[in-house]
Amino acid sequence: MLVTDPLYITPDDYLAAEDISPMRHEYRDGEVFAMTGGTRNHHTIALNLATALKIHLRGSGCRVFMEGMKLCIEASNAFYYPDIVVTCDDRDRPNNEQYINHPSLIIEVLSPSTARFDRTEKFADCRTIPSLMEYVLVSTDHQVIEVFQRNDRGVWQREIAGDSVQLISVNTAITIAEIYDDTDIPH
Repeated sequence: MLVTDPLYITPDDYLAAEDISPMRHEYRDGEVFAMTGGTRNHHTIALNLATALKIHLRGSGCRVFMEGMKLCIEASNAFYYPDIVVTCDDRDRPNNEQYINHPSLIIEVLSPSTARFDRTEKFADCRTIPSLMEYVLVSTDHQVIEVFQRNDRGVWQREIAGDSVQLISVNTAITIAEIYDDTDIPH
C-alpha cells in the first residue's frame, strides 16, 4: 500500500488511535488489524512462559512483557503485540512507554486464526530486527514447540523442542511440562 493511498494510516495516527482504543490492533504498512481474544489454553501457556522467564531474568536488566506491549519493527513499518517479548537492550528503557524496538526473544502462542500469519509474514518482519536471537512458536493443538534461532552467521535454524525448550537468548531452559501445565493439550 502506498503512502499516497487515501486509506493509508500513518504510524503516528495508529499509535494515537491505539492509545484510546478499547481493543488492541496490530499495524502493518498502513493497514490496521483487530486482535482477537485467546482461549484459556492460550492464556495459560503464555502465563506459564512469562512467569518462568520473569523468575529467571529477575535482576538481570532484561524485561519480560506479555501480550500488551507493542513491538515496533521499523524496517517493516509494523507494530505487533507478541504474546511474550523479552528485551535486554538499554535502548528499550523508559524513554518510550508505547513500544519496544530491540527484543532478543519473541514467543508466539499459536491459534488457528493467527498461526499462518505468525509463521510467515510476522516471522519475516521479525527476522529484520538485528537484536532478535530467537523466535518461538508454541502449538495449542499438540505439545509441540518450534524454536528458530539465529546462528553466528545470521542464518535462522529451526528445531523442534524435546523435553525442554533451550532459549539461548536468555540462557535458560523451560520444560515442556512446565509450559503446558494446567492445559488439556495432548502430547
